[in-house]
Amino acid sequence: MANPWLALDHGVDPAERIRQVGRAHERFLSGDVAVPQIRSVVAESWRRSAGSLRNPDGNAPIDLGDGELEEYRAAHPLARVLPIFRDLLGGLAEDGDHLIAVCDAYGRLLWVEGMPSMLRGAERMNFVPGARWDEQHAGTNAPGTAIAVDHSLQIFATEHFSRSVQRWTCSAAPIHDPASGRLLGAIDVTGGDHLANPHSLALVRATALAAEAYLGSHLPQPAGAGRVLALGRNEAVLTFGGVRQRLGRRHSELLVLLLAHPEGRTGEELGVDLYGEDVSPVPQRARSARL
Repeated sequence: MANPWLALDHGVDPAERIRQVGRAHERFLSGDVAVPQIRSVVAESWRRSAGSLRNPDGNAPIDLGDGELEEYRAAHPLARVLPIFRDLLGGLAEDGDHLIAVCDAYGRLLWVEGMPSMLRGAERMNFVPGARWDEQHAGTNAPGTAIAVDHSLQIFATEHFSRSVQRWTCSAAPIHDPASGRLLGAIDVTGGDHLANPHSLALVRATALAAEAYLGSHLPQPAGAGRVLALGRNEAVLTFGGVRQRLGRRHSELLVLLLAHPEGRTGEELGVDLYGEDVSPVPQRARSARL
């Protein structure tokens, strides 16, 4: 397979693949841990799931009740990028064939959106806000497995560990905090077998990247941080501690040079930067001291 994160190779018959994987799934549940012809990411997920989920016919548990859920997701960082999810994926949720879902880093579903008929189908397997869909509680599934392996991927039909989920196909991508790199959760698109294509995986991956970019562009300034405006100006403007100050031209040049060399510059190096080799150290030391 060219891309191990995609569910189907080009030209593969989805119906035949469902039967093939379904037979392997039943053999696995009967104790045959060798699962040839199954993607390695799925086989490894089945093994993790079997270690904690004894009943392949069970549903994911509800982890957060209504009151807890509202409070929790209102404070969650992914609430800030929910408009991005709706803007980029909302068309899928409105077409009657897909759901979009957002979970946290523990696999707890925070939002599940789509048309009522799709939501009713999802409710039958507890694919609802507040439910726990990590592999430990729901078995192999796209958002839970994407979190487990920290990679965007598809889970196709009978690749799901739980039988109640095997009529669905999903594409999911993890989302990270751009400041710390820690995992925040995942964005998922759930629907029918037609989702097993490169486009749906690329779409959720692009949506995750857009969310990370937005979060990165709205990082809070550290306490006490200063800001310098110098580009396109003869005189830099320094804001520090709530105080805004315009600097003279030489001081502006000195400050920009220091910002360009965070490791520091000696007085002699600054003098050469400003004036070339023909420099008197006395005025330079005075200007540096005043700055």
